[in-house]
Amino acid sequence: MDESPLQKIRYEYEPKLPAILRGSVDRIALRLEEPAGHGTSGGSPDSEGIRALFPHTYGKPLARFVEGSNPGMKRRLTVGVILSGGQAPGGHNVIAGLFDGLKKGNPESRLIGFAGGPGGLVNDKAVEITGDLVDRYRNTGGFDIIGSGRDKIETPEQFEKAAAAVRARGLDAVVVIGGDDSNTNAALLAEFFAGRGQNVSVIGVPKTIDGDLKNEYIETSFGFDTAVMTYSELIGNIERDAASARKYWHFIKLMGRSASHIALECALQCRPNIALVSEEVEARGWTLSRITDYICDAVAARAERGENFGVVLVPEGLVEFIPEFKVLISELNDLLAAEASAFGALGEAAARIEFVTARLSPDSAALYRSLPGDIKLQLIMDRDPHGNVQVSRIETEKLLIALVEARLADRKAAGTYKGKFSWQNHFFGYEGRSAFPSNFDADYCYSLGFTAFALIASGLSGYISSVRNLTAKAEDWTAGGAPLTMMMNLERRHGSRKPVIRKALVDLEGGPFKAFVAEREDWAVRTVYRFPGAIQYFGPPEVCDSVTRTLELERGR
Repeated sequence: MDESPLQKIRYEYEPKLPAILRGSVDRIALRLEEPAGHGTSGGSPDSEGIRALFPHTYGKPLARFVEGSNPGMKRRLTVGVILSGGQAPGGHNVIAGLFDGLKKGNPESRLIGFAGGPGGLVNDKAVEITGDLVDRYRNTGGFDIIGSGRDKIETPEQFEKAAAAVRARGLDAVVVIGGDDSNTNAALLAEFFAGRGQNVSVIGVPKTIDGDLKNEYIETSFGFDTAVMTYSELIGNIERDAASARKYWHFIKLMGRSASHIALECALQCRPNIALVSEEVEARGWTLSRITDYICDAVAARAERGENFGVVLVPEGLVEFIPEFKVLISELNDLLAAEASAFGALGEAAARIEFVTARLSPDSAALYRSLPGDIKLQLIMDRDPHGNVQVSRIETEKLLIALVEARLADRKAAGTYKGKFSWQNHFFGYEGRSAFPSNFDADYCYSLGFTAFALIASGLSGYISSVRNLTAKAEDWTAGGAPLTMMMNLERRHGSRKPVIRKALVDLEGGPFKAFVAEREDWAVRTVYRFPGAIQYFGPPEVCDSVTRTLELERGR
């Protein structure tokens, strides 16, 4: 393999660890803190439902590692690991931290990587992760060491096959590296093994670039830091170009289906003219027309200053938060599920559009007819595995451009707007999912993997690896675990209530959003762009070891 100079140098980087995880492993003692009920207060309305579904793993205490004695850390272990869901920078370092922890505990311990996600466990497709293999992936992006997948372990047959693979491999534990759905699956797997008396530990690791897997015990999911730094560099580059060329409005769609954490963090980093936050749109009941006017007002105000250029950030999932669009999408999901055969038999795009239009409610049909043709088609494309519209395929930024362009033409005809409006559109998504992890993500992920080893060696199951106090120096981070069932509620999926880990949406009363609101009116009119630049791996700590503004503001810094 012809490796780049940076790739070779990153192999040599030694991730920083919390002080408790350094030195001899047998001094990493386990402290179980007071039993934790469901949710942060134990008073969730879903508590009893969750307890009923997880009778063997519900109500466990919090775990924290402290200085002491723990001879069990040196026992020989065989552990399986799964990468689940979309890529996030730092996944390889989770595996490296887990591997190094196992070998530090006992050189005879083994790590088995299941290929292609949860399906690899069900079908027992695996490779042993050796020192030579893991060394080729340290501090690099992607999930290609063993591959990932979006399969779920949910049928009785799948659970039985997973149990058979665990027995055949002689596994003491399985580590699931994934997002909210993947860690929900980890909780179900832990309950399954506990219920049948199979002594297998299951530990989750919090991953998603969307930043929506966080709570009192998970300060951030890994990969978010690197992804937003990557996007912020690109946005800053576009802002510099916009201010130089002075002729384009750039509409940039950013990943983040269910939450706007990415768009909000990039706004705090780059100071664009407009940044939409889906959660605010829903809370305020903003219609598509209201959003269009909001953008047009900024365009017109800047035109008065002779600045016919700007930058607009659009969250990927925005359309699902616009009230009338939310209703339309819900109707389309139900319609296409109920009429799948009849709809699938239609070959022509026009026939498909007419088919759904005729079956929508009057208000939704009117909205659907008003949309550009390509957006109409994107809304009725193939659904995701849950039967929902694939919002990443909806070119929301183009929809807004078309609406803004038409509204500005009306204003110009009425004599209330005299500027020029030319545009460019962009979608930043996959560019951030497999980047070289930042120093923060390299350190954090390695610590999460090492903590997963410590949880397994301490005999725990049904926990998620938790590393906290992340705005401090790495040596002052704390390491432990939180019960997965603490993070769950019940949601209706496929007609029944299912346990799922709650997604953390942008808190409109939280520090990051309030900091954004305090500045955005100024950003809308003036050109005050900020240019974060590329991720730096070498240099002063304030440059190469910094954390996101979101994390700083949420932790009161």
